[in-house]
This record gives sequence, structure tokens and C-alpha cells, in this order.
Amino acid sequence: MAYFKEIVTKAVVGKGKKATTNKYTIKPAEKPNTVLGCWIINNRFNGVMSGGNTYVNGSFDVNVWYSYDNDSKTGVATGTYNYNDKMNVPLAGGNKITSNSEVIVRSLSDPNVVDVSIDGDNIVFDVRKEMGIEVVGDTKIRVNVDDNYDDYLEIVDDEVPESVFQEIDNSVNEDYLEESSAQNEESIA
Repeated sequence: MAYFKEIVTKAVVGKGKKATTNKYTIKPAEKPNTVLGCWIINNRFNGVMSGGNTYVNGSFDVNVWYSYDNDSKTGVATGTYNYNDKMNVPLAGGNKITSNSEVIVRSLSDPNVVDVSIDGDNIVFDVRKEMGIEVVGDTKIRVNVDDNYDDYLEIVDDEVPESVFQEIDNSVNEDYLEESSAQNEESIA
């Protein structure tokens, strides 16, 4: 007889990704003439839950290489920037975010500068990143249970009783080839 059982387990109950582009400003020590390069390093992040919502909190360091003094000298401006992105993660099967839920965050596309310009004494740059988030929570799965299922293999001893060999010998037809040959000749004729 088969019946169902419910098993409570941890599973991914929600999954999503979000790409964001944000504008940041840095003020170098000198008035810049040209931006020669802009790169991002040390992206650090984690997922948090607050009030039934999920957020990605993080920070990264920016290095902007620029020229100044009529493009005769260069300098590097550095800064650390924080971000906080709300992630509306769709949850499967009516699940809800609880205090037992876990948030796993991955950087699907590391932050990179997609546009940079000079605005007076400041350098303005746009940073694009894509984050993936998974919510792991308690869920139930239903499994079919069959009481009559027997997955044990029959263990056969290495020694075979003599009676088995006698049974095989008795069932062998010694005239099989001759009878088969005679039947073939009759069907041809």
C-alpha cells in the first residue's frame, strides 16, 4: 500500500538577480583635465533581511587616474563607496521570509565603470553591477512511500547444492541439435 509523507527540509525558496547602475562622485586633490582610467577593486558584500525584505549591503574601492595642470602631471584619486540595494526576491509556493531564512548573495557581474566625466573640480562616474540572491528557508516536500517495496538483494552462498546441478543435468536435451537439424531439413523440403 502506498501513502505520502511530508518531509521538512531546507531548500532554495526564492531566487532572483538585479542589475543596478549608480552615479558616484570623487573630488581629486587637483582640478582634473582628463580622466585616464577608472577601476574598481575590493568589492565586498553580504545579504541581510530586514522587515521581511532582503537587501545586499556592500562596498568597493575606486581608483581614478587623471591628468591635471594642462595634462602635464597625473594623479590618482581613491575612495571607498558603500551601497545598499533592496532585492524583491520572488518566493516560490507561498513561502515567507522568516528569522530562520538564510540569504546567499553572489556577484554575477562585478562592479565596473560604464561612464566617467569631469564636472568642474569633481570626477563623476557610473558603476554597473549585477547581484544574484537566493533565499534558503524551511519548506515541505511530499514523498510517496511504498510499504511493500523490497530493495534487498538475495544473498547466494558461494557453494551451490548438488541438487541444483542434478536438476540442470536432467533438464538438458542431449538430442536437441539432431532434432533441430531434422526440423530445418523438413522446412526446406
